[in-house]
Amino acid sequence: MIAALEQSPRCTPAEYLAWEEQQEFRHEYVDGEAYAMSGGTVNHGEIAMTFGFALKGHLRGGSCRVLSSDVKVEVAGSNSFFYPDISVTCDEKDRTAAQFISYPCLIIEVLSPSTRTYDRGDKFKLYQKLSSLQEYVLVSSTEMELDIFRRIGRNKWELTTYKQGEMVTLTSINFTFAIEQAYEDIIFDSI
Repeated sequence: MIAALEQSPRCTPAEYLAWEEQQEFRHEYVDGEAYAMSGGTVNHGEIAMTFGFALKGHLRGGSCRVLSSDVKVEVAGSNSFFYPDISVTCDEKDRTAAQFISYPCLIIEVLSPSTRTYDRGDKFKLYQKLSSLQEYVLVSSTEMELDIFRRIGRNKWELTTYKQGEMVTLTSINFTFAIEQAYEDIIFDSI
């Protein structure tokens, strides 16, 4: 989740990476600017953790890696680095990555009211530049609903929305599950 602009001068990607290692809090980086990350809600954190555990269980023993929001994703060619809630890479080139991955096939963002528009708009436009990305999943933290954008062509994406009672399919990693699995133990505010 991106918050207020960090009061720092513009910098190169290499300068950002060196600077970021020294910071107490995480910052995303877009075209020379570093942005402080805001905290999430309890539901946000629990949904990301539960979803991540389900993916890890499905992919255990294979060549794919399930990564948490502590791992940056580089969007090459756009001078951007993000911390998605969950990313999955099955690319051999990411096997030895230390600071960030560059070839995710799946990115999952748990939405919050403050980042919903950005995650669906400008951030998704940048993620689309990742030729390895096959699916972009936006998970609501206020109701049982998730959207999956699937790449169906070079510059074409198809949106599928899933709601309570439906089975969700992630074609990028050949995983089908009940949507309730991602929302296990979540209590939604009735306001």
